[in-house]
Amino acid sequence: MAELPKTLEEAITQSREAVKSALADGVTRIQVDFLFPELKFMPVAEQFVPLFAEYESRVKVFFADAGAAALARRDWQNVPFKVEDIGTGRAASLQTKIQPEDEIFLFIAPTPVEVPQLEKMCEIIDTRPIVLLNPRLEDSGVVGIGYAARETRRRFISTIESCYYLRPVDDESALFRCYPGQWEVWLESNNEYEKIAELPKRPSGDEIDMILMKGQPAKTSEGTPAKKPSVFKSLQRFIKALSS
Repeated sequence: MAELPKTLEEAITQSREAVKSALADGVTRIQVDFLFPELKFMPVAEQFVPLFAEYESRVKVFFADAGAAALARRDWQNVPFKVEDIGTGRAASLQTKIQPEDEIFLFIAPTPVEVPQLEKMCEIIDTRPIVLLNPRLEDSGVVGIGYAARETRRRFISTIESCYYLRPVDDESALFRCYPGQWEVWLESNNEYEKIAELPKRPSGDEIDMILMKGQPAKTSEGTPAKKPSVFKSLQRFIKALSS
């Protein structure tokens, strides 16, 4: 089973393998999350996209808006696939963005605003596989989202399998999942990161707090846990270097 990654590059490699496994198992709606506050999605997307090299022109890549799509088209030279934006167009224009020859779809960093269009596109896509990379579909802070829209979003999200998930809870712990493994809570203990819990479903914040309280590392004679540079601080430095 997958170990907690030490670098973002290692995490991206793990996520690509997790997606391959899920696709091989017939999973058609896949989500990948790297939940670091300072992470910029474009460099991550650039490292993630080679996963689809075998599909060549039969993969379609979508960004949330036209600006991000234009930036990708400028920076990604000689790629065999098309880069589009989800946009806010009517169903007729969405239909033109999904072609019969498209076999797999990558949606990069969609937000709650794009959920109605994303859901319509997935209806057109039907049973062909989609991969959502770092979506922000569950952002409760979006203004103007009414009850009906929230229910639509919740229903749509429930159809998606989270195949890779990495989120630091703090500098010493993380929530991690790498398909086909279970959800795992990792904690720094005795100068090493140890898996302290496995769960079949993603735990809530309260459940994570309870797990971490039970799994606190032993204290030194001075009464404080022994410390070493955190793997998550190292990841943050890696992210800053990648994003600069």
